Amino acid sequence: MSNLADSSRPARPAIAWIGLGIMGSPMSENLIKAGYSVTGFTLEQDKLDRLSAAGGTAAKSIAEAVKDADVIVTMVPASPQVEAIAYGPDGILENARPGALIVDMSSITPQTSVDLAKAAKEKGLRVLDAPVSGGEAGAIEAVLSIMVGGDQADFDEAKPLFDALGKTIVLCGPHGSGQTVKAANQLIVAVNIQACAEAVVFLEKSGVNLQAALDVLNGGLAGSTVLTRKKDNFLNRDFKPGFRIDLHHKDMGIVTDAARNVGAALPVGAVVAQLVASLRAQGDGGLDHSALLRSVERLSGAEL
Repeated sequence: MSNLADSSRPARPAIAWIGLGIMGSPMSENLIKAGYSVTGFTLEQDKLDRLSAAGGTAAKSIAEAVKDADVIVTMVPASPQVEAIAYGPDGILENARPGALIVDMSSITPQTSVDLAKAAKEKGLRVLDAPVSGGEAGAIEAVLSIMVGGDQADFDEAKPLFDALGKTIVLCGPHGSGQTVKAANQLIVAVNIQACAEAVVFLEKSGVNLQAALDVLNGGLAGSTVLTRKKDNFLNRDFKPGFRIDLHHKDMGIVTDAARNVGAALPVGAVVAQLVASLRAQGDGGLDHSALLRSVERLSGAEL
């Protein structure tokens, strides 16, 4: 198998990037800024045009994107999409060169990551699951938290790439561990947003200056990255998606299912999962997850 640190290969590995959405586009662009050669593929032509404008190379297929890549990064919405791009005659496993490293940065079920690593090993490929936290802003600013599952040697090899994308980068354990930690992350974020949303409605109905209240709350023990990142969303009712309710609904399904499998009770998480599902059912699935505020407003009698 190849080693990305092998002196016979380029100083920086050639990257294939599959999935150029809200997160994938700025992340791939940060790799280009860091000096990596990035060839990308996605289904939307405008996203491919954006990659080309940033200095990357647009491929016409997954096979074309991955055939000469040292590292193949995937960033797609959920497990079915990961399976669709990984398997089959046109997928990554059949077209990547032996020894390549697949870094799946999607948020999927831990079992999907374990299964992918097993299937890839049979093809002479290596896999890390490396989901991220930090949202669109974190992707743009290259300050993501990256939680990784897989082998230590592969993590060490990929670390320079991760350093171009994030600030907190941790190997959490074997394959699937990164996804398990990401599920816990999404549980904490959803509960935190829900608490902030309830506080906003309570403060407004009490006649308190919301800007002042959120500023002082964020300076104390109630402060959080969630409140820092989402404060303006609450104040301005700006729910342009940085991370869509649809995706958080998917993630809450992952964490509640995984918790059930290991016998962990999530009483508050289960309630928030239902609130996320309810908001989605009311047609708000395409909005940012800070739109949980809309659910609290409806429950409090507001007509939106």
